[in-house]
Amino acid sequence: MLEAPTERRADPRALRYIVDHLPPGITIKRQLLIVNRTDQTRRVDVYPAAATLEAAAFRFGEGRAENELTSWITLDERSVELGPWEETRVRATVTVPPNASRGERYGVVWASTASTPRAGGEIMQVHRVGVRMYLDIGPGGEPASDFSIGEVRPARSPEGEPSLTVQVNNTGGRAIDLTGAVTLTDGPAGSRAGPFPVGQGVTLAPGASGQVVARLPATLPNGPWKVEVNLESGMVKRSVTAQIQFPDPGQVGKRGSVISRMASVWTVGAAVAGLLLITGLAVVVRRSRRSPRPPTGRPRERVPAGR
Repeated sequence: MLEAPTERRADPRALRYIVDHLPPGITIKRQLLIVNRTDQTRRVDVYPAAATLEAAAFRFGEGRAENELTSWITLDERSVELGPWEETRVRATVTVPPNASRGERYGVVWASTASTPRAGGEIMQVHRVGVRMYLDIGPGGEPASDFSIGEVRPARSPEGEPSLTVQVNNTGGRAIDLTGAVTLTDGPAGSRAGPFPVGQGVTLAPGASGQVVARLPATLPNGPWKVEVNLESGMVKRSVTAQIQFPDPGQVGKRGSVISRMASVWTVGAAVAGLLLITGLAVVVRRSRRSPRPPTGRPRERVPAGR
C-alpha cells in the first residue's frame, strides 16, 4: 500500500500519472518502486525523457530526448540490477527553478530493460514502461480543467462497421486525457446496445480540439437511435444525448441532433500512486513533497492508498 497526498485522492488521472500544479522554486520528490516480474535477472535503466502533446496525443520523445522539464529531474539511481521477482526503490526529485515561466510541461520517467540476444542472433528487444508527467508551473491556484462535447457524427465503414465520432474541445487550463463510453437506446423495436468504450489515447492540450471514436458491432441496425455519450478526464465529466441515424456502408451520416447535455466537475482531491505493467516489468510511483509547515496548525495530511 502506498501513501498519497489527500488533495488528489479522488482524481483518477493522478492514480496513473504525475499530475500537479507547482509554484516556481519548489522541490518535490517521487519514489518509484521497480519490480522485476520475470524469472531472470534484469538490469533496469531509469531515466527522464521529453514528451509533447501533438495531434491529440501524448507523444514520447525518441530515446532519451530532453526538454526543459527533464533538466529539472534528478534520480538517485540511474541503473539497478534486479534478481527474479526482486524489487527496489528509486527516488526522483523535481526542482522547479525560481524563474520558471508559467505553463504546463510534459515528460516521462522511464524504466527500461533489454533482453539478451539469442545465440547466433543480433536482435535485442528493449522493453520500457513509464510514468507520464503533467506539471503545471505558476503562482497561485491551479488552472481549472474543463472540456466541452461538440458534434456527434455516425458513420459506417465500407465493410459495414458503424462508428461514432465525437468532437471535443479543451476549454480549461490543463491537458486532458479522454476516456468514456457510448450507449444506444430507443432503437428499432425499442432495442438498446452498449455501453461501448471510446478509443483511448486522445490527449488534448489547453485550447486544443480533437475527436474520440467509438467502434460498434457491424450487426447494429441503422436506427434511429438515441445515443448517450459519456466522457471524462480526471474529475471532469461531460455527457451529451443526441438522436442519430447510421448511414449505409461507406458513408458518413448526418450529425446527431442534441437532446440534452450534462456536466460534473469535482473539486481536486488526492492521488494514490499507480501501477503500470509491461512485459514482466512493473513501475509504481509514489510521491512525497517537501514543503515548510505553516507557523501554526497541523502539517498536510497524508493517507494510505486505498483508504
